[in-house]
Amino acid sequence: MPTTPPDSPDSTQPQVPRTFAQPGSLHELFWAFTWLALQGFGGVVAVVQRELVDKKQWLTREEFVEDWAVAQVLPGPNVVNLSLMIGDRYFGVRGGMAALAGMLTFPLLIVLILAVLFAGVSDMPQVQGALRGMGAVAAGMIAATGLKLLVALKKNVLGMQWCWAIAAVTFVAIALLRVPLIWVLAVVGGGAGLWAYHRLGAT
Repeated sequence: MPTTPPDSPDSTQPQVPRTFAQPGSLHELFWAFTWLALQGFGGVVAVVQRELVDKKQWLTREEFVEDWAVAQVLPGPNVVNLSLMIGDRYFGVRGGMAALAGMLTFPLLIVLILAVLFAGVSDMPQVQGALRGMGAVAAGMIAATGLKLLVALKKNVLGMQWCWAIAAVTFVAIALLRVPLIWVLAVVGGGAGLWAYHRLGAT
């Protein structure tokens, strides 16, 4: 009787029919998220979108926007939440743990080493200036990725105009009015989610 290879997708897990690629093993999942994590200097969302959508094609742009929205709402780091979701989707709990290990193992070691080295130079004006410069680059990467993913909103059930309006309200609330993120997610995000649910039920 044929058996399922140890690292192949778990046959007991529900598989969603799709035309895009998918990870072939737990090892591939682990190293993919390890490589993703090691590139995530500041603008993590830009790296995640490029690796998972453009290169590996494990997600379409629409799927990435939807999954990232869920990861954003859940507590904890967004990219860690996303790694757990993707790993679990293909390999169940084992996949979630493999993806999580890939996200955390090597970055944790590097951060510990850098923390020790940085402790001796953290008060230097040159070092503080370099960090501020890298912050500007990270902000630019996140903004560029957001603009790139706007194409996925064309298929959104709310329609492009309402998506723009919701995005504008969110920007004003967070960037200008400094409303706490939890309230923006609860009111604006919750309202948009309920509206989309109602429209999907009406179709």
